[in-house]
Amino acid sequence: MYRVLVNDGMQQEAIDKLKLLGIEVVDTHYNQDILGETLKSFDAVVIRSATKLTKEILKKASEGQLRLSIRAGVGIDNIEVEYAKSLGITVKNTPNASSNSVAELAIAHIFSVARFLGISNFTMRNGEWNKKQYKGTEIYGKTLGIIGMGRIGQSLAKKAEVLGMKVIYYTIEGKHDNLHYEFLDFEEVLRKSDFLSLHTPYDKNKGPLIGENEFSMMKNGIYIINCARGKVVDEKALLKALESGKVSGAGIDVFEDEPTKNLDLINDPRVSVTPHIGASTKEAQNRIGDEVVSIIREFFNL
Repeated sequence: MYRVLVNDGMQQEAIDKLKLLGIEVVDTHYNQDILGETLKSFDAVVIRSATKLTKEILKKASEGQLRLSIRAGVGIDNIEVEYAKSLGITVKNTPNASSNSVAELAIAHIFSVARFLGISNFTMRNGEWNKKQYKGTEIYGKTLGIIGMGRIGQSLAKKAEVLGMKVIYYTIEGKHDNLHYEFLDFEEVLRKSDFLSLHTPYDKNKGPLIGENEFSMMKNGIYIINCARGKVVDEKALLKALESGKVSGAGIDVFEDEPTKNLDLINDPRVSVTPHIGASTKEAQNRIGDEVVSIIREFFNL
């Protein structure tokens, strides 16, 4: 019987499907300090963003029977992927499941920063009626720059276009021949965007994608949306850009450290914040669970 550790939780329906395949599922969270030793007795592990599969943990786990690690989500930057592969541990993720949910949250943040929804909610509940202070901007006719045109970026582009936005994009893979949106160099997207939405992984070897230099290239008054990875944007540089007026508003779902302790950022009235909930919809979680089951079934030929 194969054993699977679900270390950060998963939909019960998916757990039940795994059990029907004859798999022993342990739905328990083990802390980092004991995870490596624990994984010796498991054939597969399923994690989300809370768990990090470091080299130390993977090395210890490889001394046992671990053969498969699955990130129940899109990004795999919390797994030492190449090191895992060198140990014979296969790394998988679920890239298809949450694209629409993340794109919808990006749209929500665009509306929030354009129309002061977050701060309006807060001040009204404090008994304030600041009607004249919250003069927003329409998104219709504005240019949305998308950095990273994978599944999420493409889903966002479709939604933004329906709302009347002009979409331009840059992606490291180059122009997508099947897309009619305008492909530009990275710096040109920065210069021409009224709104900028980021949908790229974090490259620890290169550091933040957006820092002081990149902010200096942007239009005065740009709006930034980050539903990708927190470290893609230098938070100190973002705060500086907000304070100077270079950035009019920021919608942020992900942070350099999570849970974030950057109170200056999350308390800024021009910032709309959510606690990394891009994939947190019933539909996305059901799809993620189904994709995890499919990966395990195929890997172990069940």
